[in-house]
Amino acid sequence: MNASPRTPGTNAQAPVVGRFAPSPTGRMHAGNIFCALVAWLVAKSQNGRMVLRIEDLDRERSKPCFVDAVQRDFARLGLTWDAGPFFQHDRDEAYRAAFQSLEKRGLVYPCYCTRADLHAASAPHRGEKPVYPGTCRRLTDAERARREREGRSGAARLVVPDRVVSLHDLVQGDYAQNLAADCGDFLVRRADGAFAYQLAVVVDDADQGVNSVVRGVDLLCSTPQQIYLQELLRLPHARYAHVPLIVGELNRRLSKRDRDAALDELMVRFKTPEAIIGHIAGITGLAPSADPITPEALLAEFSLERLQGIFPDPMQILWR
Repeated sequence: MNASPRTPGTNAQAPVVGRFAPSPTGRMHAGNIFCALVAWLVAKSQNGRMVLRIEDLDRERSKPCFVDAVQRDFARLGLTWDAGPFFQHDRDEAYRAAFQSLEKRGLVYPCYCTRADLHAASAPHRGEKPVYPGTCRRLTDAERARREREGRSGAARLVVPDRVVSLHDLVQGDYAQNLAADCGDFLVRRADGAFAYQLAVVVDDADQGVNSVVRGVDLLCSTPQQIYLQELLRLPHARYAHVPLIVGELNRRLSKRDRDAALDELMVRFKTPEAIIGHIAGITGLAPSADPITPEALLAEFSLERLQGIFPDPMQILWR
């Protein structure tokens, strides 16, 4: 195994740029608000800027009404942004250029595995996600041609090395992943031709100057793959903070689909945006009490250095 521990960071001279990156598939809920609040505090505490990016790669589930709603929700809560909104549906050419760069270097190959194939052949790792066993990487040209004749559309996977990629997360601390053993070759383009999230988010962050990424801890296991893509595409690295998930009950994250703690219902319960922010700040440890407060007022007491250890549980916090 070729171990390559590293701590990606931003250029000390570069201004800090964070991001809100909602998917327009439903109304915001308490977990989305919490993550956005921390992202805003991290950037603004460093005199940074915020970008609003609408992550609408999933064209079928993304709805225009939710695009408008999420912007109103952020504004109502006092979570301001300085650039955007930028839309992923406008970015296919940028994703295609990145994909072709990888393709020309022989770093991607077609994968014909169905969901059933993946479920049967993949081994789960740490309860995070299945590890792709490299089934289609080993296909001969003749076997690939036969699958094409059978009408099977190929997705595209990136070849990963037997190598450890590590990072220091501002919340979770040190984290490492062996790309081959803990992940396997991962998708960069889907079978329907749409570009995969891993590729899109790396290209978007670089093009939009994002160097401060705050998101849920469920995405921590994807970060080494994104760091590896950044290296291959010669793109800058970001600083990462993976915050705990707000859960409806133990091991059940809040969901837009279930309308858990949705913003319109939060307004009914708490009456004001300040009360919503205060309650979320109080139960997560961002504030000493759950009294109503604005993001601006929270900013006055926020310390980047306290992020690791500020939350009562770094993995999940029970909604109440």
